[in-house]
Amino acid sequence: MTPDQLITFAAVAEHRNISRAALALHLSQPAVSGQLRQLQDEFGESLYLRDGRGVRLTPAGEQLASYASRLRDTFRQAYAYRDALRGMEQGTLRIGASTTPASYLLPYLMAEFQRLHPDVTVHTDDGNTADIIGALASFDIALVEGQVGGDLPPDTVVHPWHEDEIVAIMPRSHPLASAGLQHVTLADLGTHALVLREAGSGVRQLIERAFARAGVPMRVALAIAGVEGVKEAVRAGMGVGFVSAMSMRHENESLCRLPLGPDPLTRRFSILVPHASAPSRLVGRFLELCLNGDAPPVAGGSGA
Repeated sequence: MTPDQLITFAAVAEHRNISRAALALHLSQPAVSGQLRQLQDEFGESLYLRDGRGVRLTPAGEQLASYASRLRDTFRQAYAYRDALRGMEQGTLRIGASTTPASYLLPYLMAEFQRLHPDVTVHTDDGNTADIIGALASFDIALVEGQVGGDLPPDTVVHPWHEDEIVAIMPRSHPLASAGLQHVTLADLGTHALVLREAGSGVRQLIERAFARAGVPMRVALAIAGVEGVKEAVRAGMGVGFVSAMSMRHENESLCRLPLGPDPLTRRFSILVPHASAPSRLVGRFLELCLNGDAPPVAGGSGA
């Protein structure tokens, strides 16, 4: 018994006529009759009887027809799903993103992607860079910040993406904010309490390496998860924090931002594509959107 035989039987049961079933299936009448004989041999009893120019199902045939019809419907649904995927009409895209791109880039990308592909379901998950890389095998594509490292799952491709600037933030009442500086050096910051992101954060890794290269000790007052956590701790007077410049895009006047100098401290975002040897069309379209689209504007200069 084969799926083709059952689908043929479902057509015969629907049309009650072998010739009309053959026409609907785009098969010859002998081909349909041959499949019916093979199916009857498999069951060892009659599934239908000749009835004038048509056929009449036996009780065994009626029962089998219910199974065969469900199988045929499932095949039709599978073919429709295949055609929808080929046409980019349906499907699921699983995106992982570290904190900064998840908060300040991904919403714009998702809005544009879902405008182009409204019936595609998008699932997202965020965390720090280490979290996302650790769970990379469960994503179709991931957006991360900072150093990627070489410990990636096999068959992962890394695409360099946007460049991002890290800035120092402090309350307006902080001495550095009121000094009229155009930028602040690591040496300037070495005498002040600092607020850092949690371990595993791309921003924290970049800041720690910068201070180490400069030979400036760090006075860490607090380590806290998330960009907004850093901002709130800075507002509370815990110290100077470090965030992406784009995270200050809509900030109010309570915080001051200063570039790190004399050379800006920058890092690159990367797009990671696991399972890269066989990516889905959805991954290809989303990757194309990321690489060809513009990043949202970032406020320039000092201040909010």
